[in-house]
Amino acid sequence: MADLFSINANSPVTDENDGNVPLAERLRPMELADVIGQEHLTGDGMPLRIAFDARKLHSMILWGPPGVGKTSIARLMAHAFDADFVAISAVLSGVKEIREAIERARLNRDRLKRQTILFVDEVHRFNKSQQDAFLPHVESGLVTFIGATTENPSFELNNALLSRAAVYILKPLAHDALARMLSHAIGTLKLDTAFDGDEGDKVRAFLLDIADGDGRRLLNLLEQLATAIDAEHIQRVDQKFVTTVLARTSRRFDKGGDNFYDQISALHKSVRGSDPDASLYWFCRMLDGGADPRYLARRLIRMATEDIGLADPRALQIALNASETYERLGTPEGELALAEAVVYLAIAAKSNAVYNAYKAVRALVQQDESRPVPMHIRNAPTKLMKEIGMGKGYRYAHDEEQGYAAGENYLPTGLEGRRWYEPTDRGLEAKIREKLAHLSALDGKLK
Repeated sequence: MADLFSINANSPVTDENDGNVPLAERLRPMELADVIGQEHLTGDGMPLRIAFDARKLHSMILWGPPGVGKTSIARLMAHAFDADFVAISAVLSGVKEIREAIERARLNRDRLKRQTILFVDEVHRFNKSQQDAFLPHVESGLVTFIGATTENPSFELNNALLSRAAVYILKPLAHDALARMLSHAIGTLKLDTAFDGDEGDKVRAFLLDIADGDGRRLLNLLEQLATAIDAEHIQRVDQKFVTTVLARTSRRFDKGGDNFYDQISALHKSVRGSDPDASLYWFCRMLDGGADPRYLARRLIRMATEDIGLADPRALQIALNASETYERLGTPEGELALAEAVVYLAIAAKSNAVYNAYKAVRALVQQDESRPVPMHIRNAPTKLMKEIGMGKGYRYAHDEEQGYAAGENYLPTGLEGRRWYEPTDRGLEAKIREKLAHLSALDGKLK
Protein backbone atom coordinates (compact mmCIF):
# COMPACT_ATOMS: atom_id res chain seq x y z
CA MET A 1 0.00 0.00 0.00
CA ALA A 2 2.83 2.34 -0.86
CA ASP A 3 0.50 4.72 -2.65
CA LEU A 4 -1.85 5.04 0.31
CA PHE A 5 -1.31 7.07 3.43
CA SER A 6 -3.37 8.39 6.29
CA ILE A 7 -3.00 10.90 9.06
CA ASN A 8 -4.18 10.80 12.63
CA ALA A 9 -7.08 13.21 12.55
CA ASN A 10 -6.57 13.94 16.26
CA SER A 11 -3.00 15.15 15.84
CA PRO A 12 -1.39 17.98 13.85
CA VAL A 13 -0.97 17.37 10.16
CA THR A 14 2.74 18.15 10.28
CA ASP A 15 5.39 19.12 12.75
CA GLU A 16 6.37 22.70 12.00
CA ASN A 17 9.69 22.23 13.78
CA ASP A 18 10.79 19.20 11.77
CA GLY A 19 13.41 20.59 9.43
CA ASN A 20 13.42 17.43 7.32
CA VAL A 21 9.85 18.04 6.19
CA PRO A 22 9.51 20.43 3.20
CA LEU A 23 8.44 23.92 4.18
CA ALA A 24 5.21 23.68 2.16
CA GLU A 25 4.23 20.60 4.16
CA ARG A 26 5.20 22.10 7.51
CA LEU A 27 3.05 25.16 6.89
CA ARG A 28 -0.16 23.39 5.91
CA PRO A 29 -3.08 25.09 7.71
CA MET A 30 -4.26 23.48 10.94
CA GLU A 31 -7.78 24.92 10.81
CA LEU A 32 -10.14 26.01 8.07
CA ALA A 33 -9.71 29.63 9.17
CA ASP A 34 -5.98 29.32 8.41
CA VAL A 35 -6.57 28.51 4.73
CA ILE A 36 -5.26 31.44 2.72
CA GLY A 37 -6.93 32.80 -0.37
CA GLN A 38 -10.17 30.83 -0.71
CA GLU A 39 -12.50 33.08 1.26
CA HIS A 40 -15.29 32.53 -1.29
CA LEU A 41 -15.44 28.95 0.05
CA THR A 42 -14.12 29.19 3.60
CA GLY A 43 -15.38 32.58 4.80
CA ASP A 44 -18.41 33.12 7.00
CA GLY A 45 -21.57 31.92 5.32
CA MET A 46 -19.64 30.24 2.52
CA PRO A 47 -20.17 26.58 1.49
CA LEU A 48 -17.19 24.90 3.14
CA ARG A 49 -17.49 26.96 6.30
CA ILE A 50 -21.16 25.99 6.57
CA ALA A 51 -20.28 22.31 6.07
CA PHE A 52 -17.59 22.45 8.76
CA ASP A 53 -19.76 24.33 11.23
CA ALA A 54 -22.74 22.05 10.66
CA ARG A 55 -20.50 18.97 10.73
CA LYS A 56 -22.00 17.79 7.46
CA LEU A 57 -19.45 15.66 5.62
CA HIS A 58 -20.17 15.34 1.91
CA SER A 59 -18.42 14.25 -1.26
CA MET A 60 -16.89 16.98 -3.38
CA ILE A 61 -14.65 17.84 -6.30
CA LEU A 62 -12.03 20.52 -5.65
CA TRP A 63 -11.16 22.13 -8.98
CA GLY A 64 -8.31 24.60 -9.25
CA PRO A 65 -4.71 25.15 -10.32
CA PRO A 66 -1.76 23.66 -8.43
CA GLY A 67 -0.78 25.02 -5.02
CA VAL A 68 -4.05 26.67 -3.98
CA GLY A 69 -5.09 24.42 -1.08
CA LYS A 70 -6.99 21.43 -2.49
CA THR A 71 -5.08 18.81 -0.50
CA SER A 72 -4.99 20.99 2.61
CA ILE A 73 -8.78 21.41 2.62
CA ALA A 74 -9.27 17.66 2.21
CA ARG A 75 -6.93 16.95 5.14
CA LEU A 76 -8.63 19.56 7.27
CA MET A 77 -11.96 17.81 6.69
CA ALA A 78 -10.49 14.56 8.00
CA HIS A 79 -9.09 16.39 11.02
CA ALA A 80 -12.35 18.24 11.73
CA PHE A 81 -14.58 15.17 11.37
CA ASP A 82 -12.21 12.66 13.02
CA ALA A 83 -12.21 10.62 9.83
CA ASP A 84 -9.53 8.33 8.45
CA PHE A 85 -7.81 10.08 5.55
CA VAL A 86 -6.89 7.76 2.69
CA ALA A 87 -5.13 9.36 -0.26
CA ILE A 88 -4.61 7.96 -3.73
CA SER A 89 -2.70 9.60 -6.55
CA ALA A 90 -4.34 8.92 -9.89
CA VAL A 91 -0.93 9.35 -11.48
CA LEU A 92 0.55 6.39 -9.57
CA SER A 93 -2.45 4.26 -8.65
CA GLY A 94 -4.77 1.83 -10.37
CA VAL A 95 -7.53 -0.66 -9.63
CA LYS A 96 -5.40 -2.44 -7.00
CA GLU A 97 -4.98 0.73 -4.93
CA ILE A 98 -8.66 1.56 -5.27
CA ARG A 99 -9.61 -1.88 -3.93
CA GLU A 100 -7.20 -1.52 -1.02
CA ALA A 101 -8.68 1.85 -0.15
CA ILE A 102 -12.22 0.44 -0.20
CA GLU A 103 -11.20 -2.51 2.02
CA ARG A 104 -9.65 -0.09 4.46
CA ALA A 105 -12.87 1.93 4.51
CA ARG A 106 -14.87 -1.23 5.28
CA LEU A 107 -12.54 -2.00 8.16
CA ASN A 108 -12.98 1.53 9.50
CA ARG A 109 -16.75 1.25 9.32
CA ASP A 110 -17.24 -2.29 10.59
CA ARG A 111 -14.61 -2.49 13.30
CA LEU A 112 -13.64 1.03 14.23
CA LYS A 113 -17.00 2.71 13.58
CA ARG A 114 -15.10 5.49 11.86
CA GLN A 115 -15.73 7.46 8.69
CA THR A 116 -13.30 7.37 5.78
CA ILE A 117 -12.41 10.25 3.48
CA LEU A 118 -11.05 8.93 0.21
CA PHE A 119 -8.96 11.66 -1.39
CA VAL A 120 -8.04 11.16 -5.05
CA ASP A 121 -5.44 13.59 -6.31
CA GLU A 122 -5.42 14.38 -10.06
CA VAL A 123 -8.68 12.45 -10.34
CA HIS A 124 -9.06 13.48 -13.98
CA ARG A 125 -6.21 11.10 -14.83
CA PHE A 126 -8.38 8.11 -13.97
CA ASN A 127 -10.25 6.74 -16.97
CA LYS A 128 -14.03 6.46 -17.00
CA SER A 129 -14.13 2.84 -15.82
CA GLN A 130 -11.79 3.61 -12.92
CA GLN A 131 -14.01 6.53 -11.94
CA ASP A 132 -17.03 4.20 -12.08
CA ALA A 133 -15.37 2.00 -9.47
CA PHE A 134 -15.98 4.68 -6.83
CA LEU A 135 -19.71 5.11 -7.51
CA PRO A 136 -21.29 2.31 -5.45
CA HIS A 137 -19.13 3.14 -2.43
CA VAL A 138 -19.92 6.84 -2.64
CA GLU A 139 -23.60 6.01 -3.11
CA SER A 140 -23.66 3.69 -0.09
CA GLY A 141 -21.81 6.17 2.10
CA LEU A 142 -18.89 3.80 2.70
CA VAL A 143 -16.52 6.62 1.74
CA THR A 144 -16.75 10.36 1.48
CA PHE A 145 -15.13 11.05 -1.86
CA ILE A 146 -12.96 14.12 -2.38
CA GLY A 147 -11.38 14.48 -5.80
CA ALA A 148 -8.79 17.11 -6.66
CA THR A 149 -8.34 18.18 -10.26
CA THR A 150 -6.69 20.92 -12.28
CA GLU A 151 -8.93 20.19 -15.27
CA ASN A 152 -12.55 21.07 -15.98
CA PRO A 153 -14.65 18.36 -14.27
CA SER A 154 -17.38 18.76 -16.89
CA PHE A 155 -15.05 17.32 -19.50
CA GLU A 156 -12.89 14.96 -17.46
CA LEU A 157 -15.23 13.29 -14.94
CA ASN A 158 -18.19 10.95 -15.31
CA ASN A 159 -21.59 12.59 -15.06
CA ALA A 160 -22.57 9.94 -12.53
CA LEU A 161 -19.66 10.89 -10.28
CA LEU A 162 -20.34 14.58 -10.73
CA SER A 163 -23.96 14.11 -9.73
CA ARG A 164 -22.85 12.66 -6.40
CA ALA A 165 -20.34 15.35 -5.51
CA ALA A 166 -20.43 19.10 -5.05
CA VAL A 167 -17.96 20.96 -7.27
CA TYR A 168 -15.98 23.75 -5.61
CA ILE A 169 -13.73 26.02 -7.66
CA LEU A 170 -10.50 27.14 -6.01
CA LYS A 171 -8.83 30.26 -7.37
CA PRO A 172 -5.16 31.09 -7.94
CA LEU A 173 -3.80 32.83 -4.86
CA ALA A 174 -3.95 36.60 -5.19
CA HIS A 175 -0.91 38.79 -4.52
CA ASP A 176 -2.02 39.76 -1.01
CA ALA A 177 -2.71 36.14 -0.06
CA LEU A 178 0.71 35.07 -1.29
CA ALA A 179 2.27 37.99 0.60
CA ARG A 180 0.67 36.80 3.86
CA MET A 181 1.89 33.28 3.22
CA LEU A 182 5.40 34.53 2.45
CA SER A 183 5.58 36.62 5.62
CA HIS A 184 4.52 33.63 7.71
CA ALA A 185 7.11 31.42 6.00
CA ILE A 186 9.89 33.97 6.46
CA GLY A 187 9.07 34.07 10.17
CA THR A 188 9.08 30.29 10.38
CA LEU A 189 12.56 30.17 8.83
CA LYS A 190 13.66 33.04 11.13
CA LEU A 191 14.68 35.19 8.17
CA ASP A 192 12.83 38.38 9.16
CA THR A 193 16.02 40.41 9.59
CA ALA A 194 17.45 39.16 6.32
CA PHE A 195 14.37 40.36 4.44
CA ASP A 196 14.37 43.86 5.96
CA GLY A 197 15.17 46.88 3.82
CA ASP A 198 14.84 47.68 0.14
CA GLU A 199 16.81 44.67 -1.10
CA GLY A 200 14.70 42.34 0.99
CA ASP A 201 11.55 43.93 -0.46
CA LYS A 202 12.90 43.37 -3.97
CA VAL A 203 13.45 39.68 -3.28
CA ARG A 204 9.95 39.40 -1.76
CA ALA A 205 8.43 41.03 -4.84
CA PHE A 206 10.37 38.75 -7.15
CA LEU A 207 9.29 35.62 -5.27
CA LEU A 208 5.65 36.71 -5.38
CA ASP A 209 5.92 37.35 -9.10
CA ILE A 210 7.37 34.01 -10.12
CA ALA A 211 5.10 32.10 -7.73
CA ASP A 212 2.30 32.98 -10.18
CA GLY A 213 -0.58 32.28 -7.80
CA ASP A 214 0.87 28.95 -6.61
CA GLY A 215 1.43 28.81 -2.83
CA ARG A 216 3.43 25.58 -2.94
CA ARG A 217 5.75 27.01 -5.56
CA LEU A 218 6.24 30.14 -3.45
CA LEU A 219 7.25 28.17 -0.37
CA ASN A 220 9.51 25.84 -2.33
CA LEU A 221 11.27 28.81 -3.94
CA LEU A 222 11.77 30.49 -0.58
CA GLU A 223 13.17 27.32 0.92
CA GLN A 224 15.49 26.87 -2.05
CA LEU A 225 16.71 30.43 -1.72
CA ALA A 226 17.17 30.18 2.05
CA THR A 227 19.29 27.04 1.77
CA ALA A 228 21.38 28.43 -1.08
CA ILE A 229 22.45 31.67 0.59
CA ASP A 230 23.37 32.65 4.13
CA ALA A 231 20.47 34.45 5.74
CA GLU A 232 22.43 37.62 6.44
CA HIS A 233 23.28 37.95 2.74
CA ILE A 234 19.77 37.72 1.36
CA GLN A 235 19.09 41.39 1.99
CA ARG A 236 21.97 42.31 -0.34
CA VAL A 237 20.81 40.09 -3.20
CA ASP A 238 19.41 41.78 -6.31
CA GLN A 239 16.87 40.29 -8.69
CA LYS A 240 19.47 39.23 -11.25
CA PHE A 241 21.33 37.22 -8.63
CA VAL A 242 18.14 35.59 -7.39
CA THR A 243 17.39 34.33 -10.90
CA THR A 244 20.74 32.55 -10.92
CA VAL A 245 19.92 30.83 -7.62
CA LEU A 246 16.31 29.94 -8.38
CA ALA A 247 15.58 27.93 -11.50
CA ARG A 248 12.86 29.94 -13.23
CA THR A 249 9.75 27.85 -13.70
CA SER A 250 7.39 28.61 -16.54
CA ARG A 251 4.09 30.40 -16.05
CA ARG A 252 1.00 28.38 -15.35
CA PHE A 253 0.35 26.72 -18.66
CA ASP A 254 -0.59 23.12 -19.32
CA LYS A 255 -0.37 22.05 -22.95
CA GLY A 256 -3.65 20.37 -23.73
CA GLY A 257 -5.19 21.37 -20.40
CA ASP A 258 -7.71 23.98 -19.35
CA ASN A 259 -5.23 26.85 -19.18
CA PHE A 260 -4.07 26.10 -22.70
CA TYR A 261 -7.57 26.25 -24.16
CA ASP A 262 -8.58 29.20 -22.00
CA GLN A 263 -5.67 31.21 -23.33
CA ILE A 264 -6.11 30.31 -26.98
CA SER A 265 -9.79 31.21 -26.52
CA ALA A 266 -8.74 34.56 -25.07
CA LEU A 267 -6.42 35.18 -28.04
CA HIS A 268 -9.10 34.27 -30.58
CA LYS A 269 -11.76 36.41 -28.92
CA SER A 270 -9.37 39.36 -28.60
CA VAL A 271 -8.64 39.20 -32.34
CA ARG A 272 -12.35 38.87 -33.10
CA GLY A 273 -13.00 41.83 -30.80
CA SER A 274 -10.49 44.00 -32.72
CA ASP A 275 -8.24 44.61 -29.69
CA PRO A 276 -4.62 44.47 -30.92
CA ASP A 277 -3.12 45.00 -27.46
CA ALA A 278 -5.06 42.20 -25.80
CA SER A 279 -4.38 39.98 -28.82
CA LEU A 280 -0.66 40.58 -28.57
CA TYR A 281 -0.73 40.02 -24.79
CA TRP A 282 -2.36 36.57 -25.04
CA PHE A 283 -0.10 35.64 -27.95
CA CYS A 284 2.97 36.43 -25.84
CA ARG A 285 1.49 34.67 -22.80
CA MET A 286 1.15 31.50 -24.80
CA LEU A 287 4.67 31.76 -26.18
CA ASP A 288 5.99 32.38 -22.66
CA GLY A 289 4.15 29.30 -21.45
CA GLY A 290 5.71 27.07 -24.08
CA ALA A 291 3.00 26.90 -26.75
CA ASP A 292 4.24 25.69 -30.13
CA PRO A 293 4.43 28.74 -32.45
CA ARG A 294 3.34 26.49 -35.32
CA TYR A 295 0.10 25.75 -33.48
CA LEU A 296 -0.45 29.49 -32.99
CA ALA A 297 0.24 30.05 -36.68
CA ARG A 298 -2.45 27.52 -37.61
CA ARG A 299 -4.92 29.21 -35.30
CA LEU A 300 -4.18 32.59 -36.88
CA ILE A 301 -5.01 31.13 -40.28
CA ARG A 302 -8.29 29.87 -38.85
CA MET A 303 -9.07 33.33 -37.42
CA ALA A 304 -8.43 34.91 -40.82
CA THR A 305 -10.97 32.63 -42.50
CA GLU A 306 -13.56 32.45 -39.71
CA ASP A 307 -13.69 36.01 -38.41
CA ILE A 308 -12.35 38.19 -41.24
CA GLY A 309 -13.07 36.33 -44.44
CA LEU A 310 -13.84 38.45 -47.47
CA ALA A 311 -14.05 41.66 -45.46
CA ASP A 312 -10.25 41.70 -45.87
CA PRO A 313 -8.88 38.80 -47.98
CA ARG A 314 -5.36 40.09 -47.31
CA ALA A 315 -5.66 38.79 -43.75
CA LEU A 316 -5.47 35.17 -44.88
CA GLN A 317 -2.43 35.87 -47.04
CA ILE A 318 -0.69 37.69 -44.18
CA ALA A 319 -1.40 34.78 -41.83
CA LEU A 320 -0.06 32.30 -44.39
CA ASN A 321 3.03 34.43 -45.01
CA ALA A 322 3.68 34.72 -41.27
CA SER A 323 3.45 30.94 -40.91
CA GLU A 324 5.89 30.43 -43.77
CA THR A 325 8.24 33.07 -42.37
CA TYR A 326 8.30 31.30 -39.02
CA GLU A 327 9.18 28.02 -40.76
CA ARG A 328 12.14 29.77 -42.41
CA LEU A 329 13.43 31.71 -39.40
CA GLY A 330 12.26 29.70 -36.39
CA THR A 331 12.39 31.05 -32.82
CA PRO A 332 12.78 33.82 -31.86
CA GLU A 333 13.07 35.76 -35.13
CA GLY A 334 10.08 34.12 -36.77
CA GLU A 335 7.83 34.92 -33.82
CA LEU A 336 7.86 38.58 -34.82
CA ALA A 337 6.17 37.72 -38.13
CA LEU A 338 3.46 35.90 -36.18
CA ALA A 339 3.10 38.91 -33.88
CA GLU A 340 2.62 41.18 -36.91
CA ALA A 341 -0.07 38.83 -38.18
CA VAL A 342 -1.79 38.90 -34.78
CA VAL A 343 -1.95 42.69 -34.81
CA TYR A 344 -3.11 42.86 -38.44
CA LEU A 345 -5.88 40.33 -37.86
CA ALA A 346 -7.02 42.28 -34.81
CA ILE A 347 -7.35 45.57 -36.69
CA ALA A 348 -8.75 44.10 -39.92
CA ALA A 349 -12.41 44.49 -40.87
CA LYS A 350 -14.41 41.56 -39.50
CA SER A 351 -16.94 39.30 -41.15
CA ASN A 352 -18.13 35.79 -40.49
CA ALA A 353 -20.54 35.86 -43.44
CA VAL A 354 -18.72 33.18 -45.44
CA TYR A 355 -18.27 31.07 -42.30
CA ASN A 356 -21.99 31.25 -41.52
CA ALA A 357 -22.96 30.52 -45.12
CA TYR A 358 -20.61 27.54 -45.24
CA LYS A 359 -22.05 26.07 -42.02
CA ALA A 360 -25.61 26.60 -43.20
CA VAL A 361 -25.07 24.94 -46.58
CA ARG A 362 -23.13 22.03 -45.03
CA ALA A 363 -25.97 21.45 -42.59
CA LEU A 364 -28.52 21.54 -45.43
CA VAL A 365 -26.56 19.13 -47.63
CA GLN A 366 -26.08 16.66 -44.78
CA GLN A 367 -29.79 16.34 -44.04
CA ASP A 368 -31.31 17.13 -47.47
CA GLU A 369 -32.15 14.72 -50.27
CA SER A 370 -29.71 14.20 -53.15
CA ARG A 371 -31.17 16.77 -55.51
CA PRO A 372 -30.22 16.28 -59.19
CA VAL A 373 -28.18 18.86 -61.08
CA PRO A 374 -30.49 20.97 -63.29
CA MET A 375 -30.36 19.76 -66.90
CA HIS A 376 -29.26 23.09 -68.38
CA ILE A 377 -26.03 23.22 -66.36
CA ARG A 378 -25.05 19.58 -66.77
CA ASN A 379 -21.97 18.71 -68.81
CA ALA A 380 -22.82 17.30 -72.25
CA PRO A 381 -19.66 16.10 -73.99
CA THR A 382 -21.39 13.43 -76.13
CA LYS A 383 -24.12 13.50 -78.81
CA LEU A 384 -26.43 11.27 -76.79
CA MET A 385 -26.18 13.51 -73.75
CA LYS A 386 -27.07 16.51 -75.86
CA GLU A 387 -30.00 14.66 -77.44
CA ILE A 388 -31.56 13.94 -74.05
CA GLY A 389 -31.40 17.63 -73.18
CA MET A 390 -28.31 17.89 -71.01
CA GLY A 391 -26.83 21.39 -71.29
CA LYS A 392 -29.80 22.61 -73.34
CA GLY A 393 -30.67 26.25 -72.68
CA TYR A 394 -27.44 27.06 -70.87
CA ARG A 395 -26.54 30.75 -71.20
CA TYR A 396 -22.83 31.49 -71.42
CA ALA A 397 -22.38 34.39 -69.00
CA HIS A 398 -19.51 35.98 -70.90
CA ASP A 399 -21.76 36.50 -73.91
CA GLU A 400 -24.42 38.26 -71.84
CA GLU A 401 -24.66 41.98 -71.10
CA GLN A 402 -22.31 42.94 -68.20
CA GLY A 403 -21.04 39.35 -68.21
CA TYR A 404 -24.08 38.23 -66.23
CA ALA A 405 -26.93 35.93 -67.27
CA ALA A 406 -29.71 37.80 -65.52
CA GLY A 407 -32.51 35.63 -64.16
CA GLU A 408 -30.59 32.39 -64.58
CA ASN A 409 -30.91 29.69 -61.90
CA TYR A 410 -28.06 27.41 -60.88
CA LEU A 411 -29.59 25.68 -57.84
CA PRO A 412 -31.47 22.35 -57.88
CA THR A 413 -35.23 22.28 -58.17
CA GLY A 414 -36.82 23.27 -54.88
CA LEU A 415 -33.98 25.53 -53.82
CA GLU A 416 -34.40 28.29 -56.38
CA GLY A 417 -33.74 31.73 -54.98
CA ARG A 418 -32.23 30.52 -51.71
CA ARG A 419 -29.53 32.80 -50.25
CA TRP A 420 -26.98 31.81 -47.62
CA TYR A 421 -24.15 34.25 -48.12
CA GLU A 422 -25.08 37.66 -46.74
CA PRO A 423 -22.03 39.95 -46.94
CA THR A 424 -21.60 42.60 -44.29
CA ASP A 425 -21.16 46.32 -44.92
CA ARG A 426 -17.55 46.19 -43.62
CA GLY A 427 -14.33 46.26 -45.60
CA LEU A 428 -14.28 44.68 -49.04
CA GLU A 429 -17.58 42.95 -48.31
CA ALA A 430 -19.29 46.33 -48.50
CA LYS A 431 -18.42 46.40 -52.21
CA ILE A 432 -19.37 42.72 -52.59
CA ARG A 433 -22.72 43.60 -51.03
CA GLU A 434 -23.21 46.38 -53.57
CA LYS A 435 -22.29 44.06 -56.42
CA LEU A 436 -24.75 41.38 -55.35
CA ALA A 437 -27.48 43.99 -54.91
CA HIS A 438 -26.81 45.24 -58.45
CA LEU A 439 -27.01 41.71 -59.90
CA SER A 440 -30.21 41.09 -57.98
CA ALA A 441 -31.65 44.25 -59.52
CA LEU A 442 -30.79 42.92 -63.00
CA ASP A 443 -32.65 39.72 -62.15
CA GLY A 444 -35.65 41.82 -61.13
CA LYS A 445 -35.68 43.75 -64.38
CA LEU A 446 -35.84 40.51 -66.33
CA LYS A 447 -38.90 39.45 -64.39
